[in-house]
Amino acid sequence: MSIAERSTPSRKQRVRTLWISDVHLGTRDCQAERLAEFLKRYQADKVYLVGDIIDGWKLRSGIYWPQAHTNVIRRLLTMSKRGTEVIYVTGNHDEFLRRYSTLILGNIQLVDEAEHVTADGRKLLVIHGDQFDVITRYHRWLAFLGDSAYEFTLTLNRWLNHWRERYGYGYWSLSAYLKHKVKTAVSFISDFEEAIAHECVKRGFDGVVCGHIHHAEIRKVGEVEYLNCGDWVESCTALIEHLDGSIELYRLAEAQAREAELAIGQVA
Repeated sequence: MSIAERSTPSRKQRVRTLWISDVHLGTRDCQAERLAEFLKRYQADKVYLVGDIIDGWKLRSGIYWPQAHTNVIRRLLTMSKRGTEVIYVTGNHDEFLRRYSTLILGNIQLVDEAEHVTADGRKLLVIHGDQFDVITRYHRWLAFLGDSAYEFTLTLNRWLNHWRERYGYGYWSLSAYLKHKVKTAVSFISDFEEAIAHECVKRGFDGVVCGHIHHAEIRKVGEVEYLNCGDWVESCTALIEHLDGSIELYRLAEAQAREAELAIGQVA
């Protein structure tokens, strides 16, 4: 597969497909403003919302829904109205929607999983991925406990980056750092990737697009193309299929750095 590293578009760019996951609308750490700006930059044939777009777990304990979160929904509805096919793939945090799977409203579909064929003919399974997480499937109490610990880490992360910004430092993810340093977390990610790749082989898919673990990546797992969207809580990442079928892993931090370099170059 050709994986292109392209610069962030300065105006609306035509692409074939966008994949985003783990937005967690309804939580304080959702970076909704940045997502809305990202969506404004592209004209896509399809947008896949790969689970945990709305955080139903968090909304059970109280409503937090600022205007920025509504703006994301409005942006997606506008894209749908203008011809973009929007496929909402349910996740574990928005599992309350699974009872309505197969619902179709105009250009918007609600499904538990989907099959996507790229422009160059590769067949990809699109699924959130919680089905391959042993903790989420068999130890729900532990999943809720882990979610609370993650939320606490995000709170620390928010304060840490507030002070980093005041002293001129860039954004840094505490929880991502901990994930990569703690051996059990690294092992969990590896087990998750191998489990989902095994399912693809069994069902005859060339690859998988998923989310769930908040770890964006494009790599080969055996013969399977493993593509993880990441999240819009910390890393602000997405997957983009260009018109030739090549798939790019978009990272907001890298895109901003490229734009800053271009701006400096134009001034110089």
